[in-house]
Amino acid sequence: MGADDRDLTADGGTPEDGAIRVAALYRFAAIADREAVRARLEALCRPAVRGTLLVAHEGLNGTIAGPPAAVERVLAGIRALPGFAGLDVKFAAAAAMPFHRLKVRIKPEIVTMGQPDLDPSDAGTYVAPADWNALIRDPDTVVIDTRNDYEAAVGAFEGAVQPNTRGFRDFPDWFRTEGRALLDRPNPPKVAMYCTGGIRCEKATAFLKAEGVQDVFHLEGGILRYLETTPEADSLWRGECFVFDERVAVGHGLTPGSHSLCRGCRMPVSEAGRTSPLYVEGVACDRCADRRSDADRARYLERAKQVEIAGRRGVAHIGAVQAPPGDRVRD
Repeated sequence: MGADDRDLTADGGTPEDGAIRVAALYRFAAIADREAVRARLEALCRPAVRGTLLVAHEGLNGTIAGPPAAVERVLAGIRALPGFAGLDVKFAAAAAMPFHRLKVRIKPEIVTMGQPDLDPSDAGTYVAPADWNALIRDPDTVVIDTRNDYEAAVGAFEGAVQPNTRGFRDFPDWFRTEGRALLDRPNPPKVAMYCTGGIRCEKATAFLKAEGVQDVFHLEGGILRYLETTPEADSLWRGECFVFDERVAVGHGLTPGSHSLCRGCRMPVSEAGRTSPLYVEGVACDRCADRRSDADRARYLERAKQVEIAGRRGVAHIGAVQAPPGDRVRD
């Protein structure tokens, strides 16, 4: 991840001349020859495009960045693949390249749920951001956040159920042991699910349908599209939205949020968290301070110094690029 000053655009508008275009993308569509697709995507990206692309039998997921023409070339190549004409893409503009390398990897799943027999193409019903408020205000709707606990702590929709999972692969167990009870009513409620960019909630709706729940909906484009297109005065979102890059969190209109990233545990830190006596910039926060040895602290402090020096020189330092644990590409 690299620091940037990006404004996501729903229509994929061209960023300022000379800016880096960032494209977050995913699509569930069957891929028979993963290695052939992986090699094709890597060739399309080199040498100008960096980021991460995940290739699985169920589809593609990733975030890439580079000169606008180079990024468009990659996207055109993806859309030319069978089943990928409807690729979902969210664009951003960055003043500098936010990634240090290119990774195109084959994975069992493009977002890890640990359900190898699930058919993600049999998902729930998309709900446009403009229609989302009416759905989740309905007393006959149960709203479920499919993100992780640290993400929900940064912000969430009003009245949403929080599974407080540590990772997406924990979601099926949560639903089977706790979540299903929420639907145990004489008249089964509708289920509305959401996540950051749409991929996790789309797969989660497919999981619920496989579990026998039919009246399932998910927010098209995720929280990011909702925050981008919904006026703050009309919004039911509370707090900020955690994102998997150096912005850390964004607010309405996708303006930069107030959270920063702890370089010790790679978790978001609020303004209040930064006032803790346990918080040391570039080293640790109150979540992880008691889990760091003196050797760890010294190493992190040296890394922070090198990042600062690199910044003064106008170059990016790879030690600054850290995402939360698990797959960097979430949705």
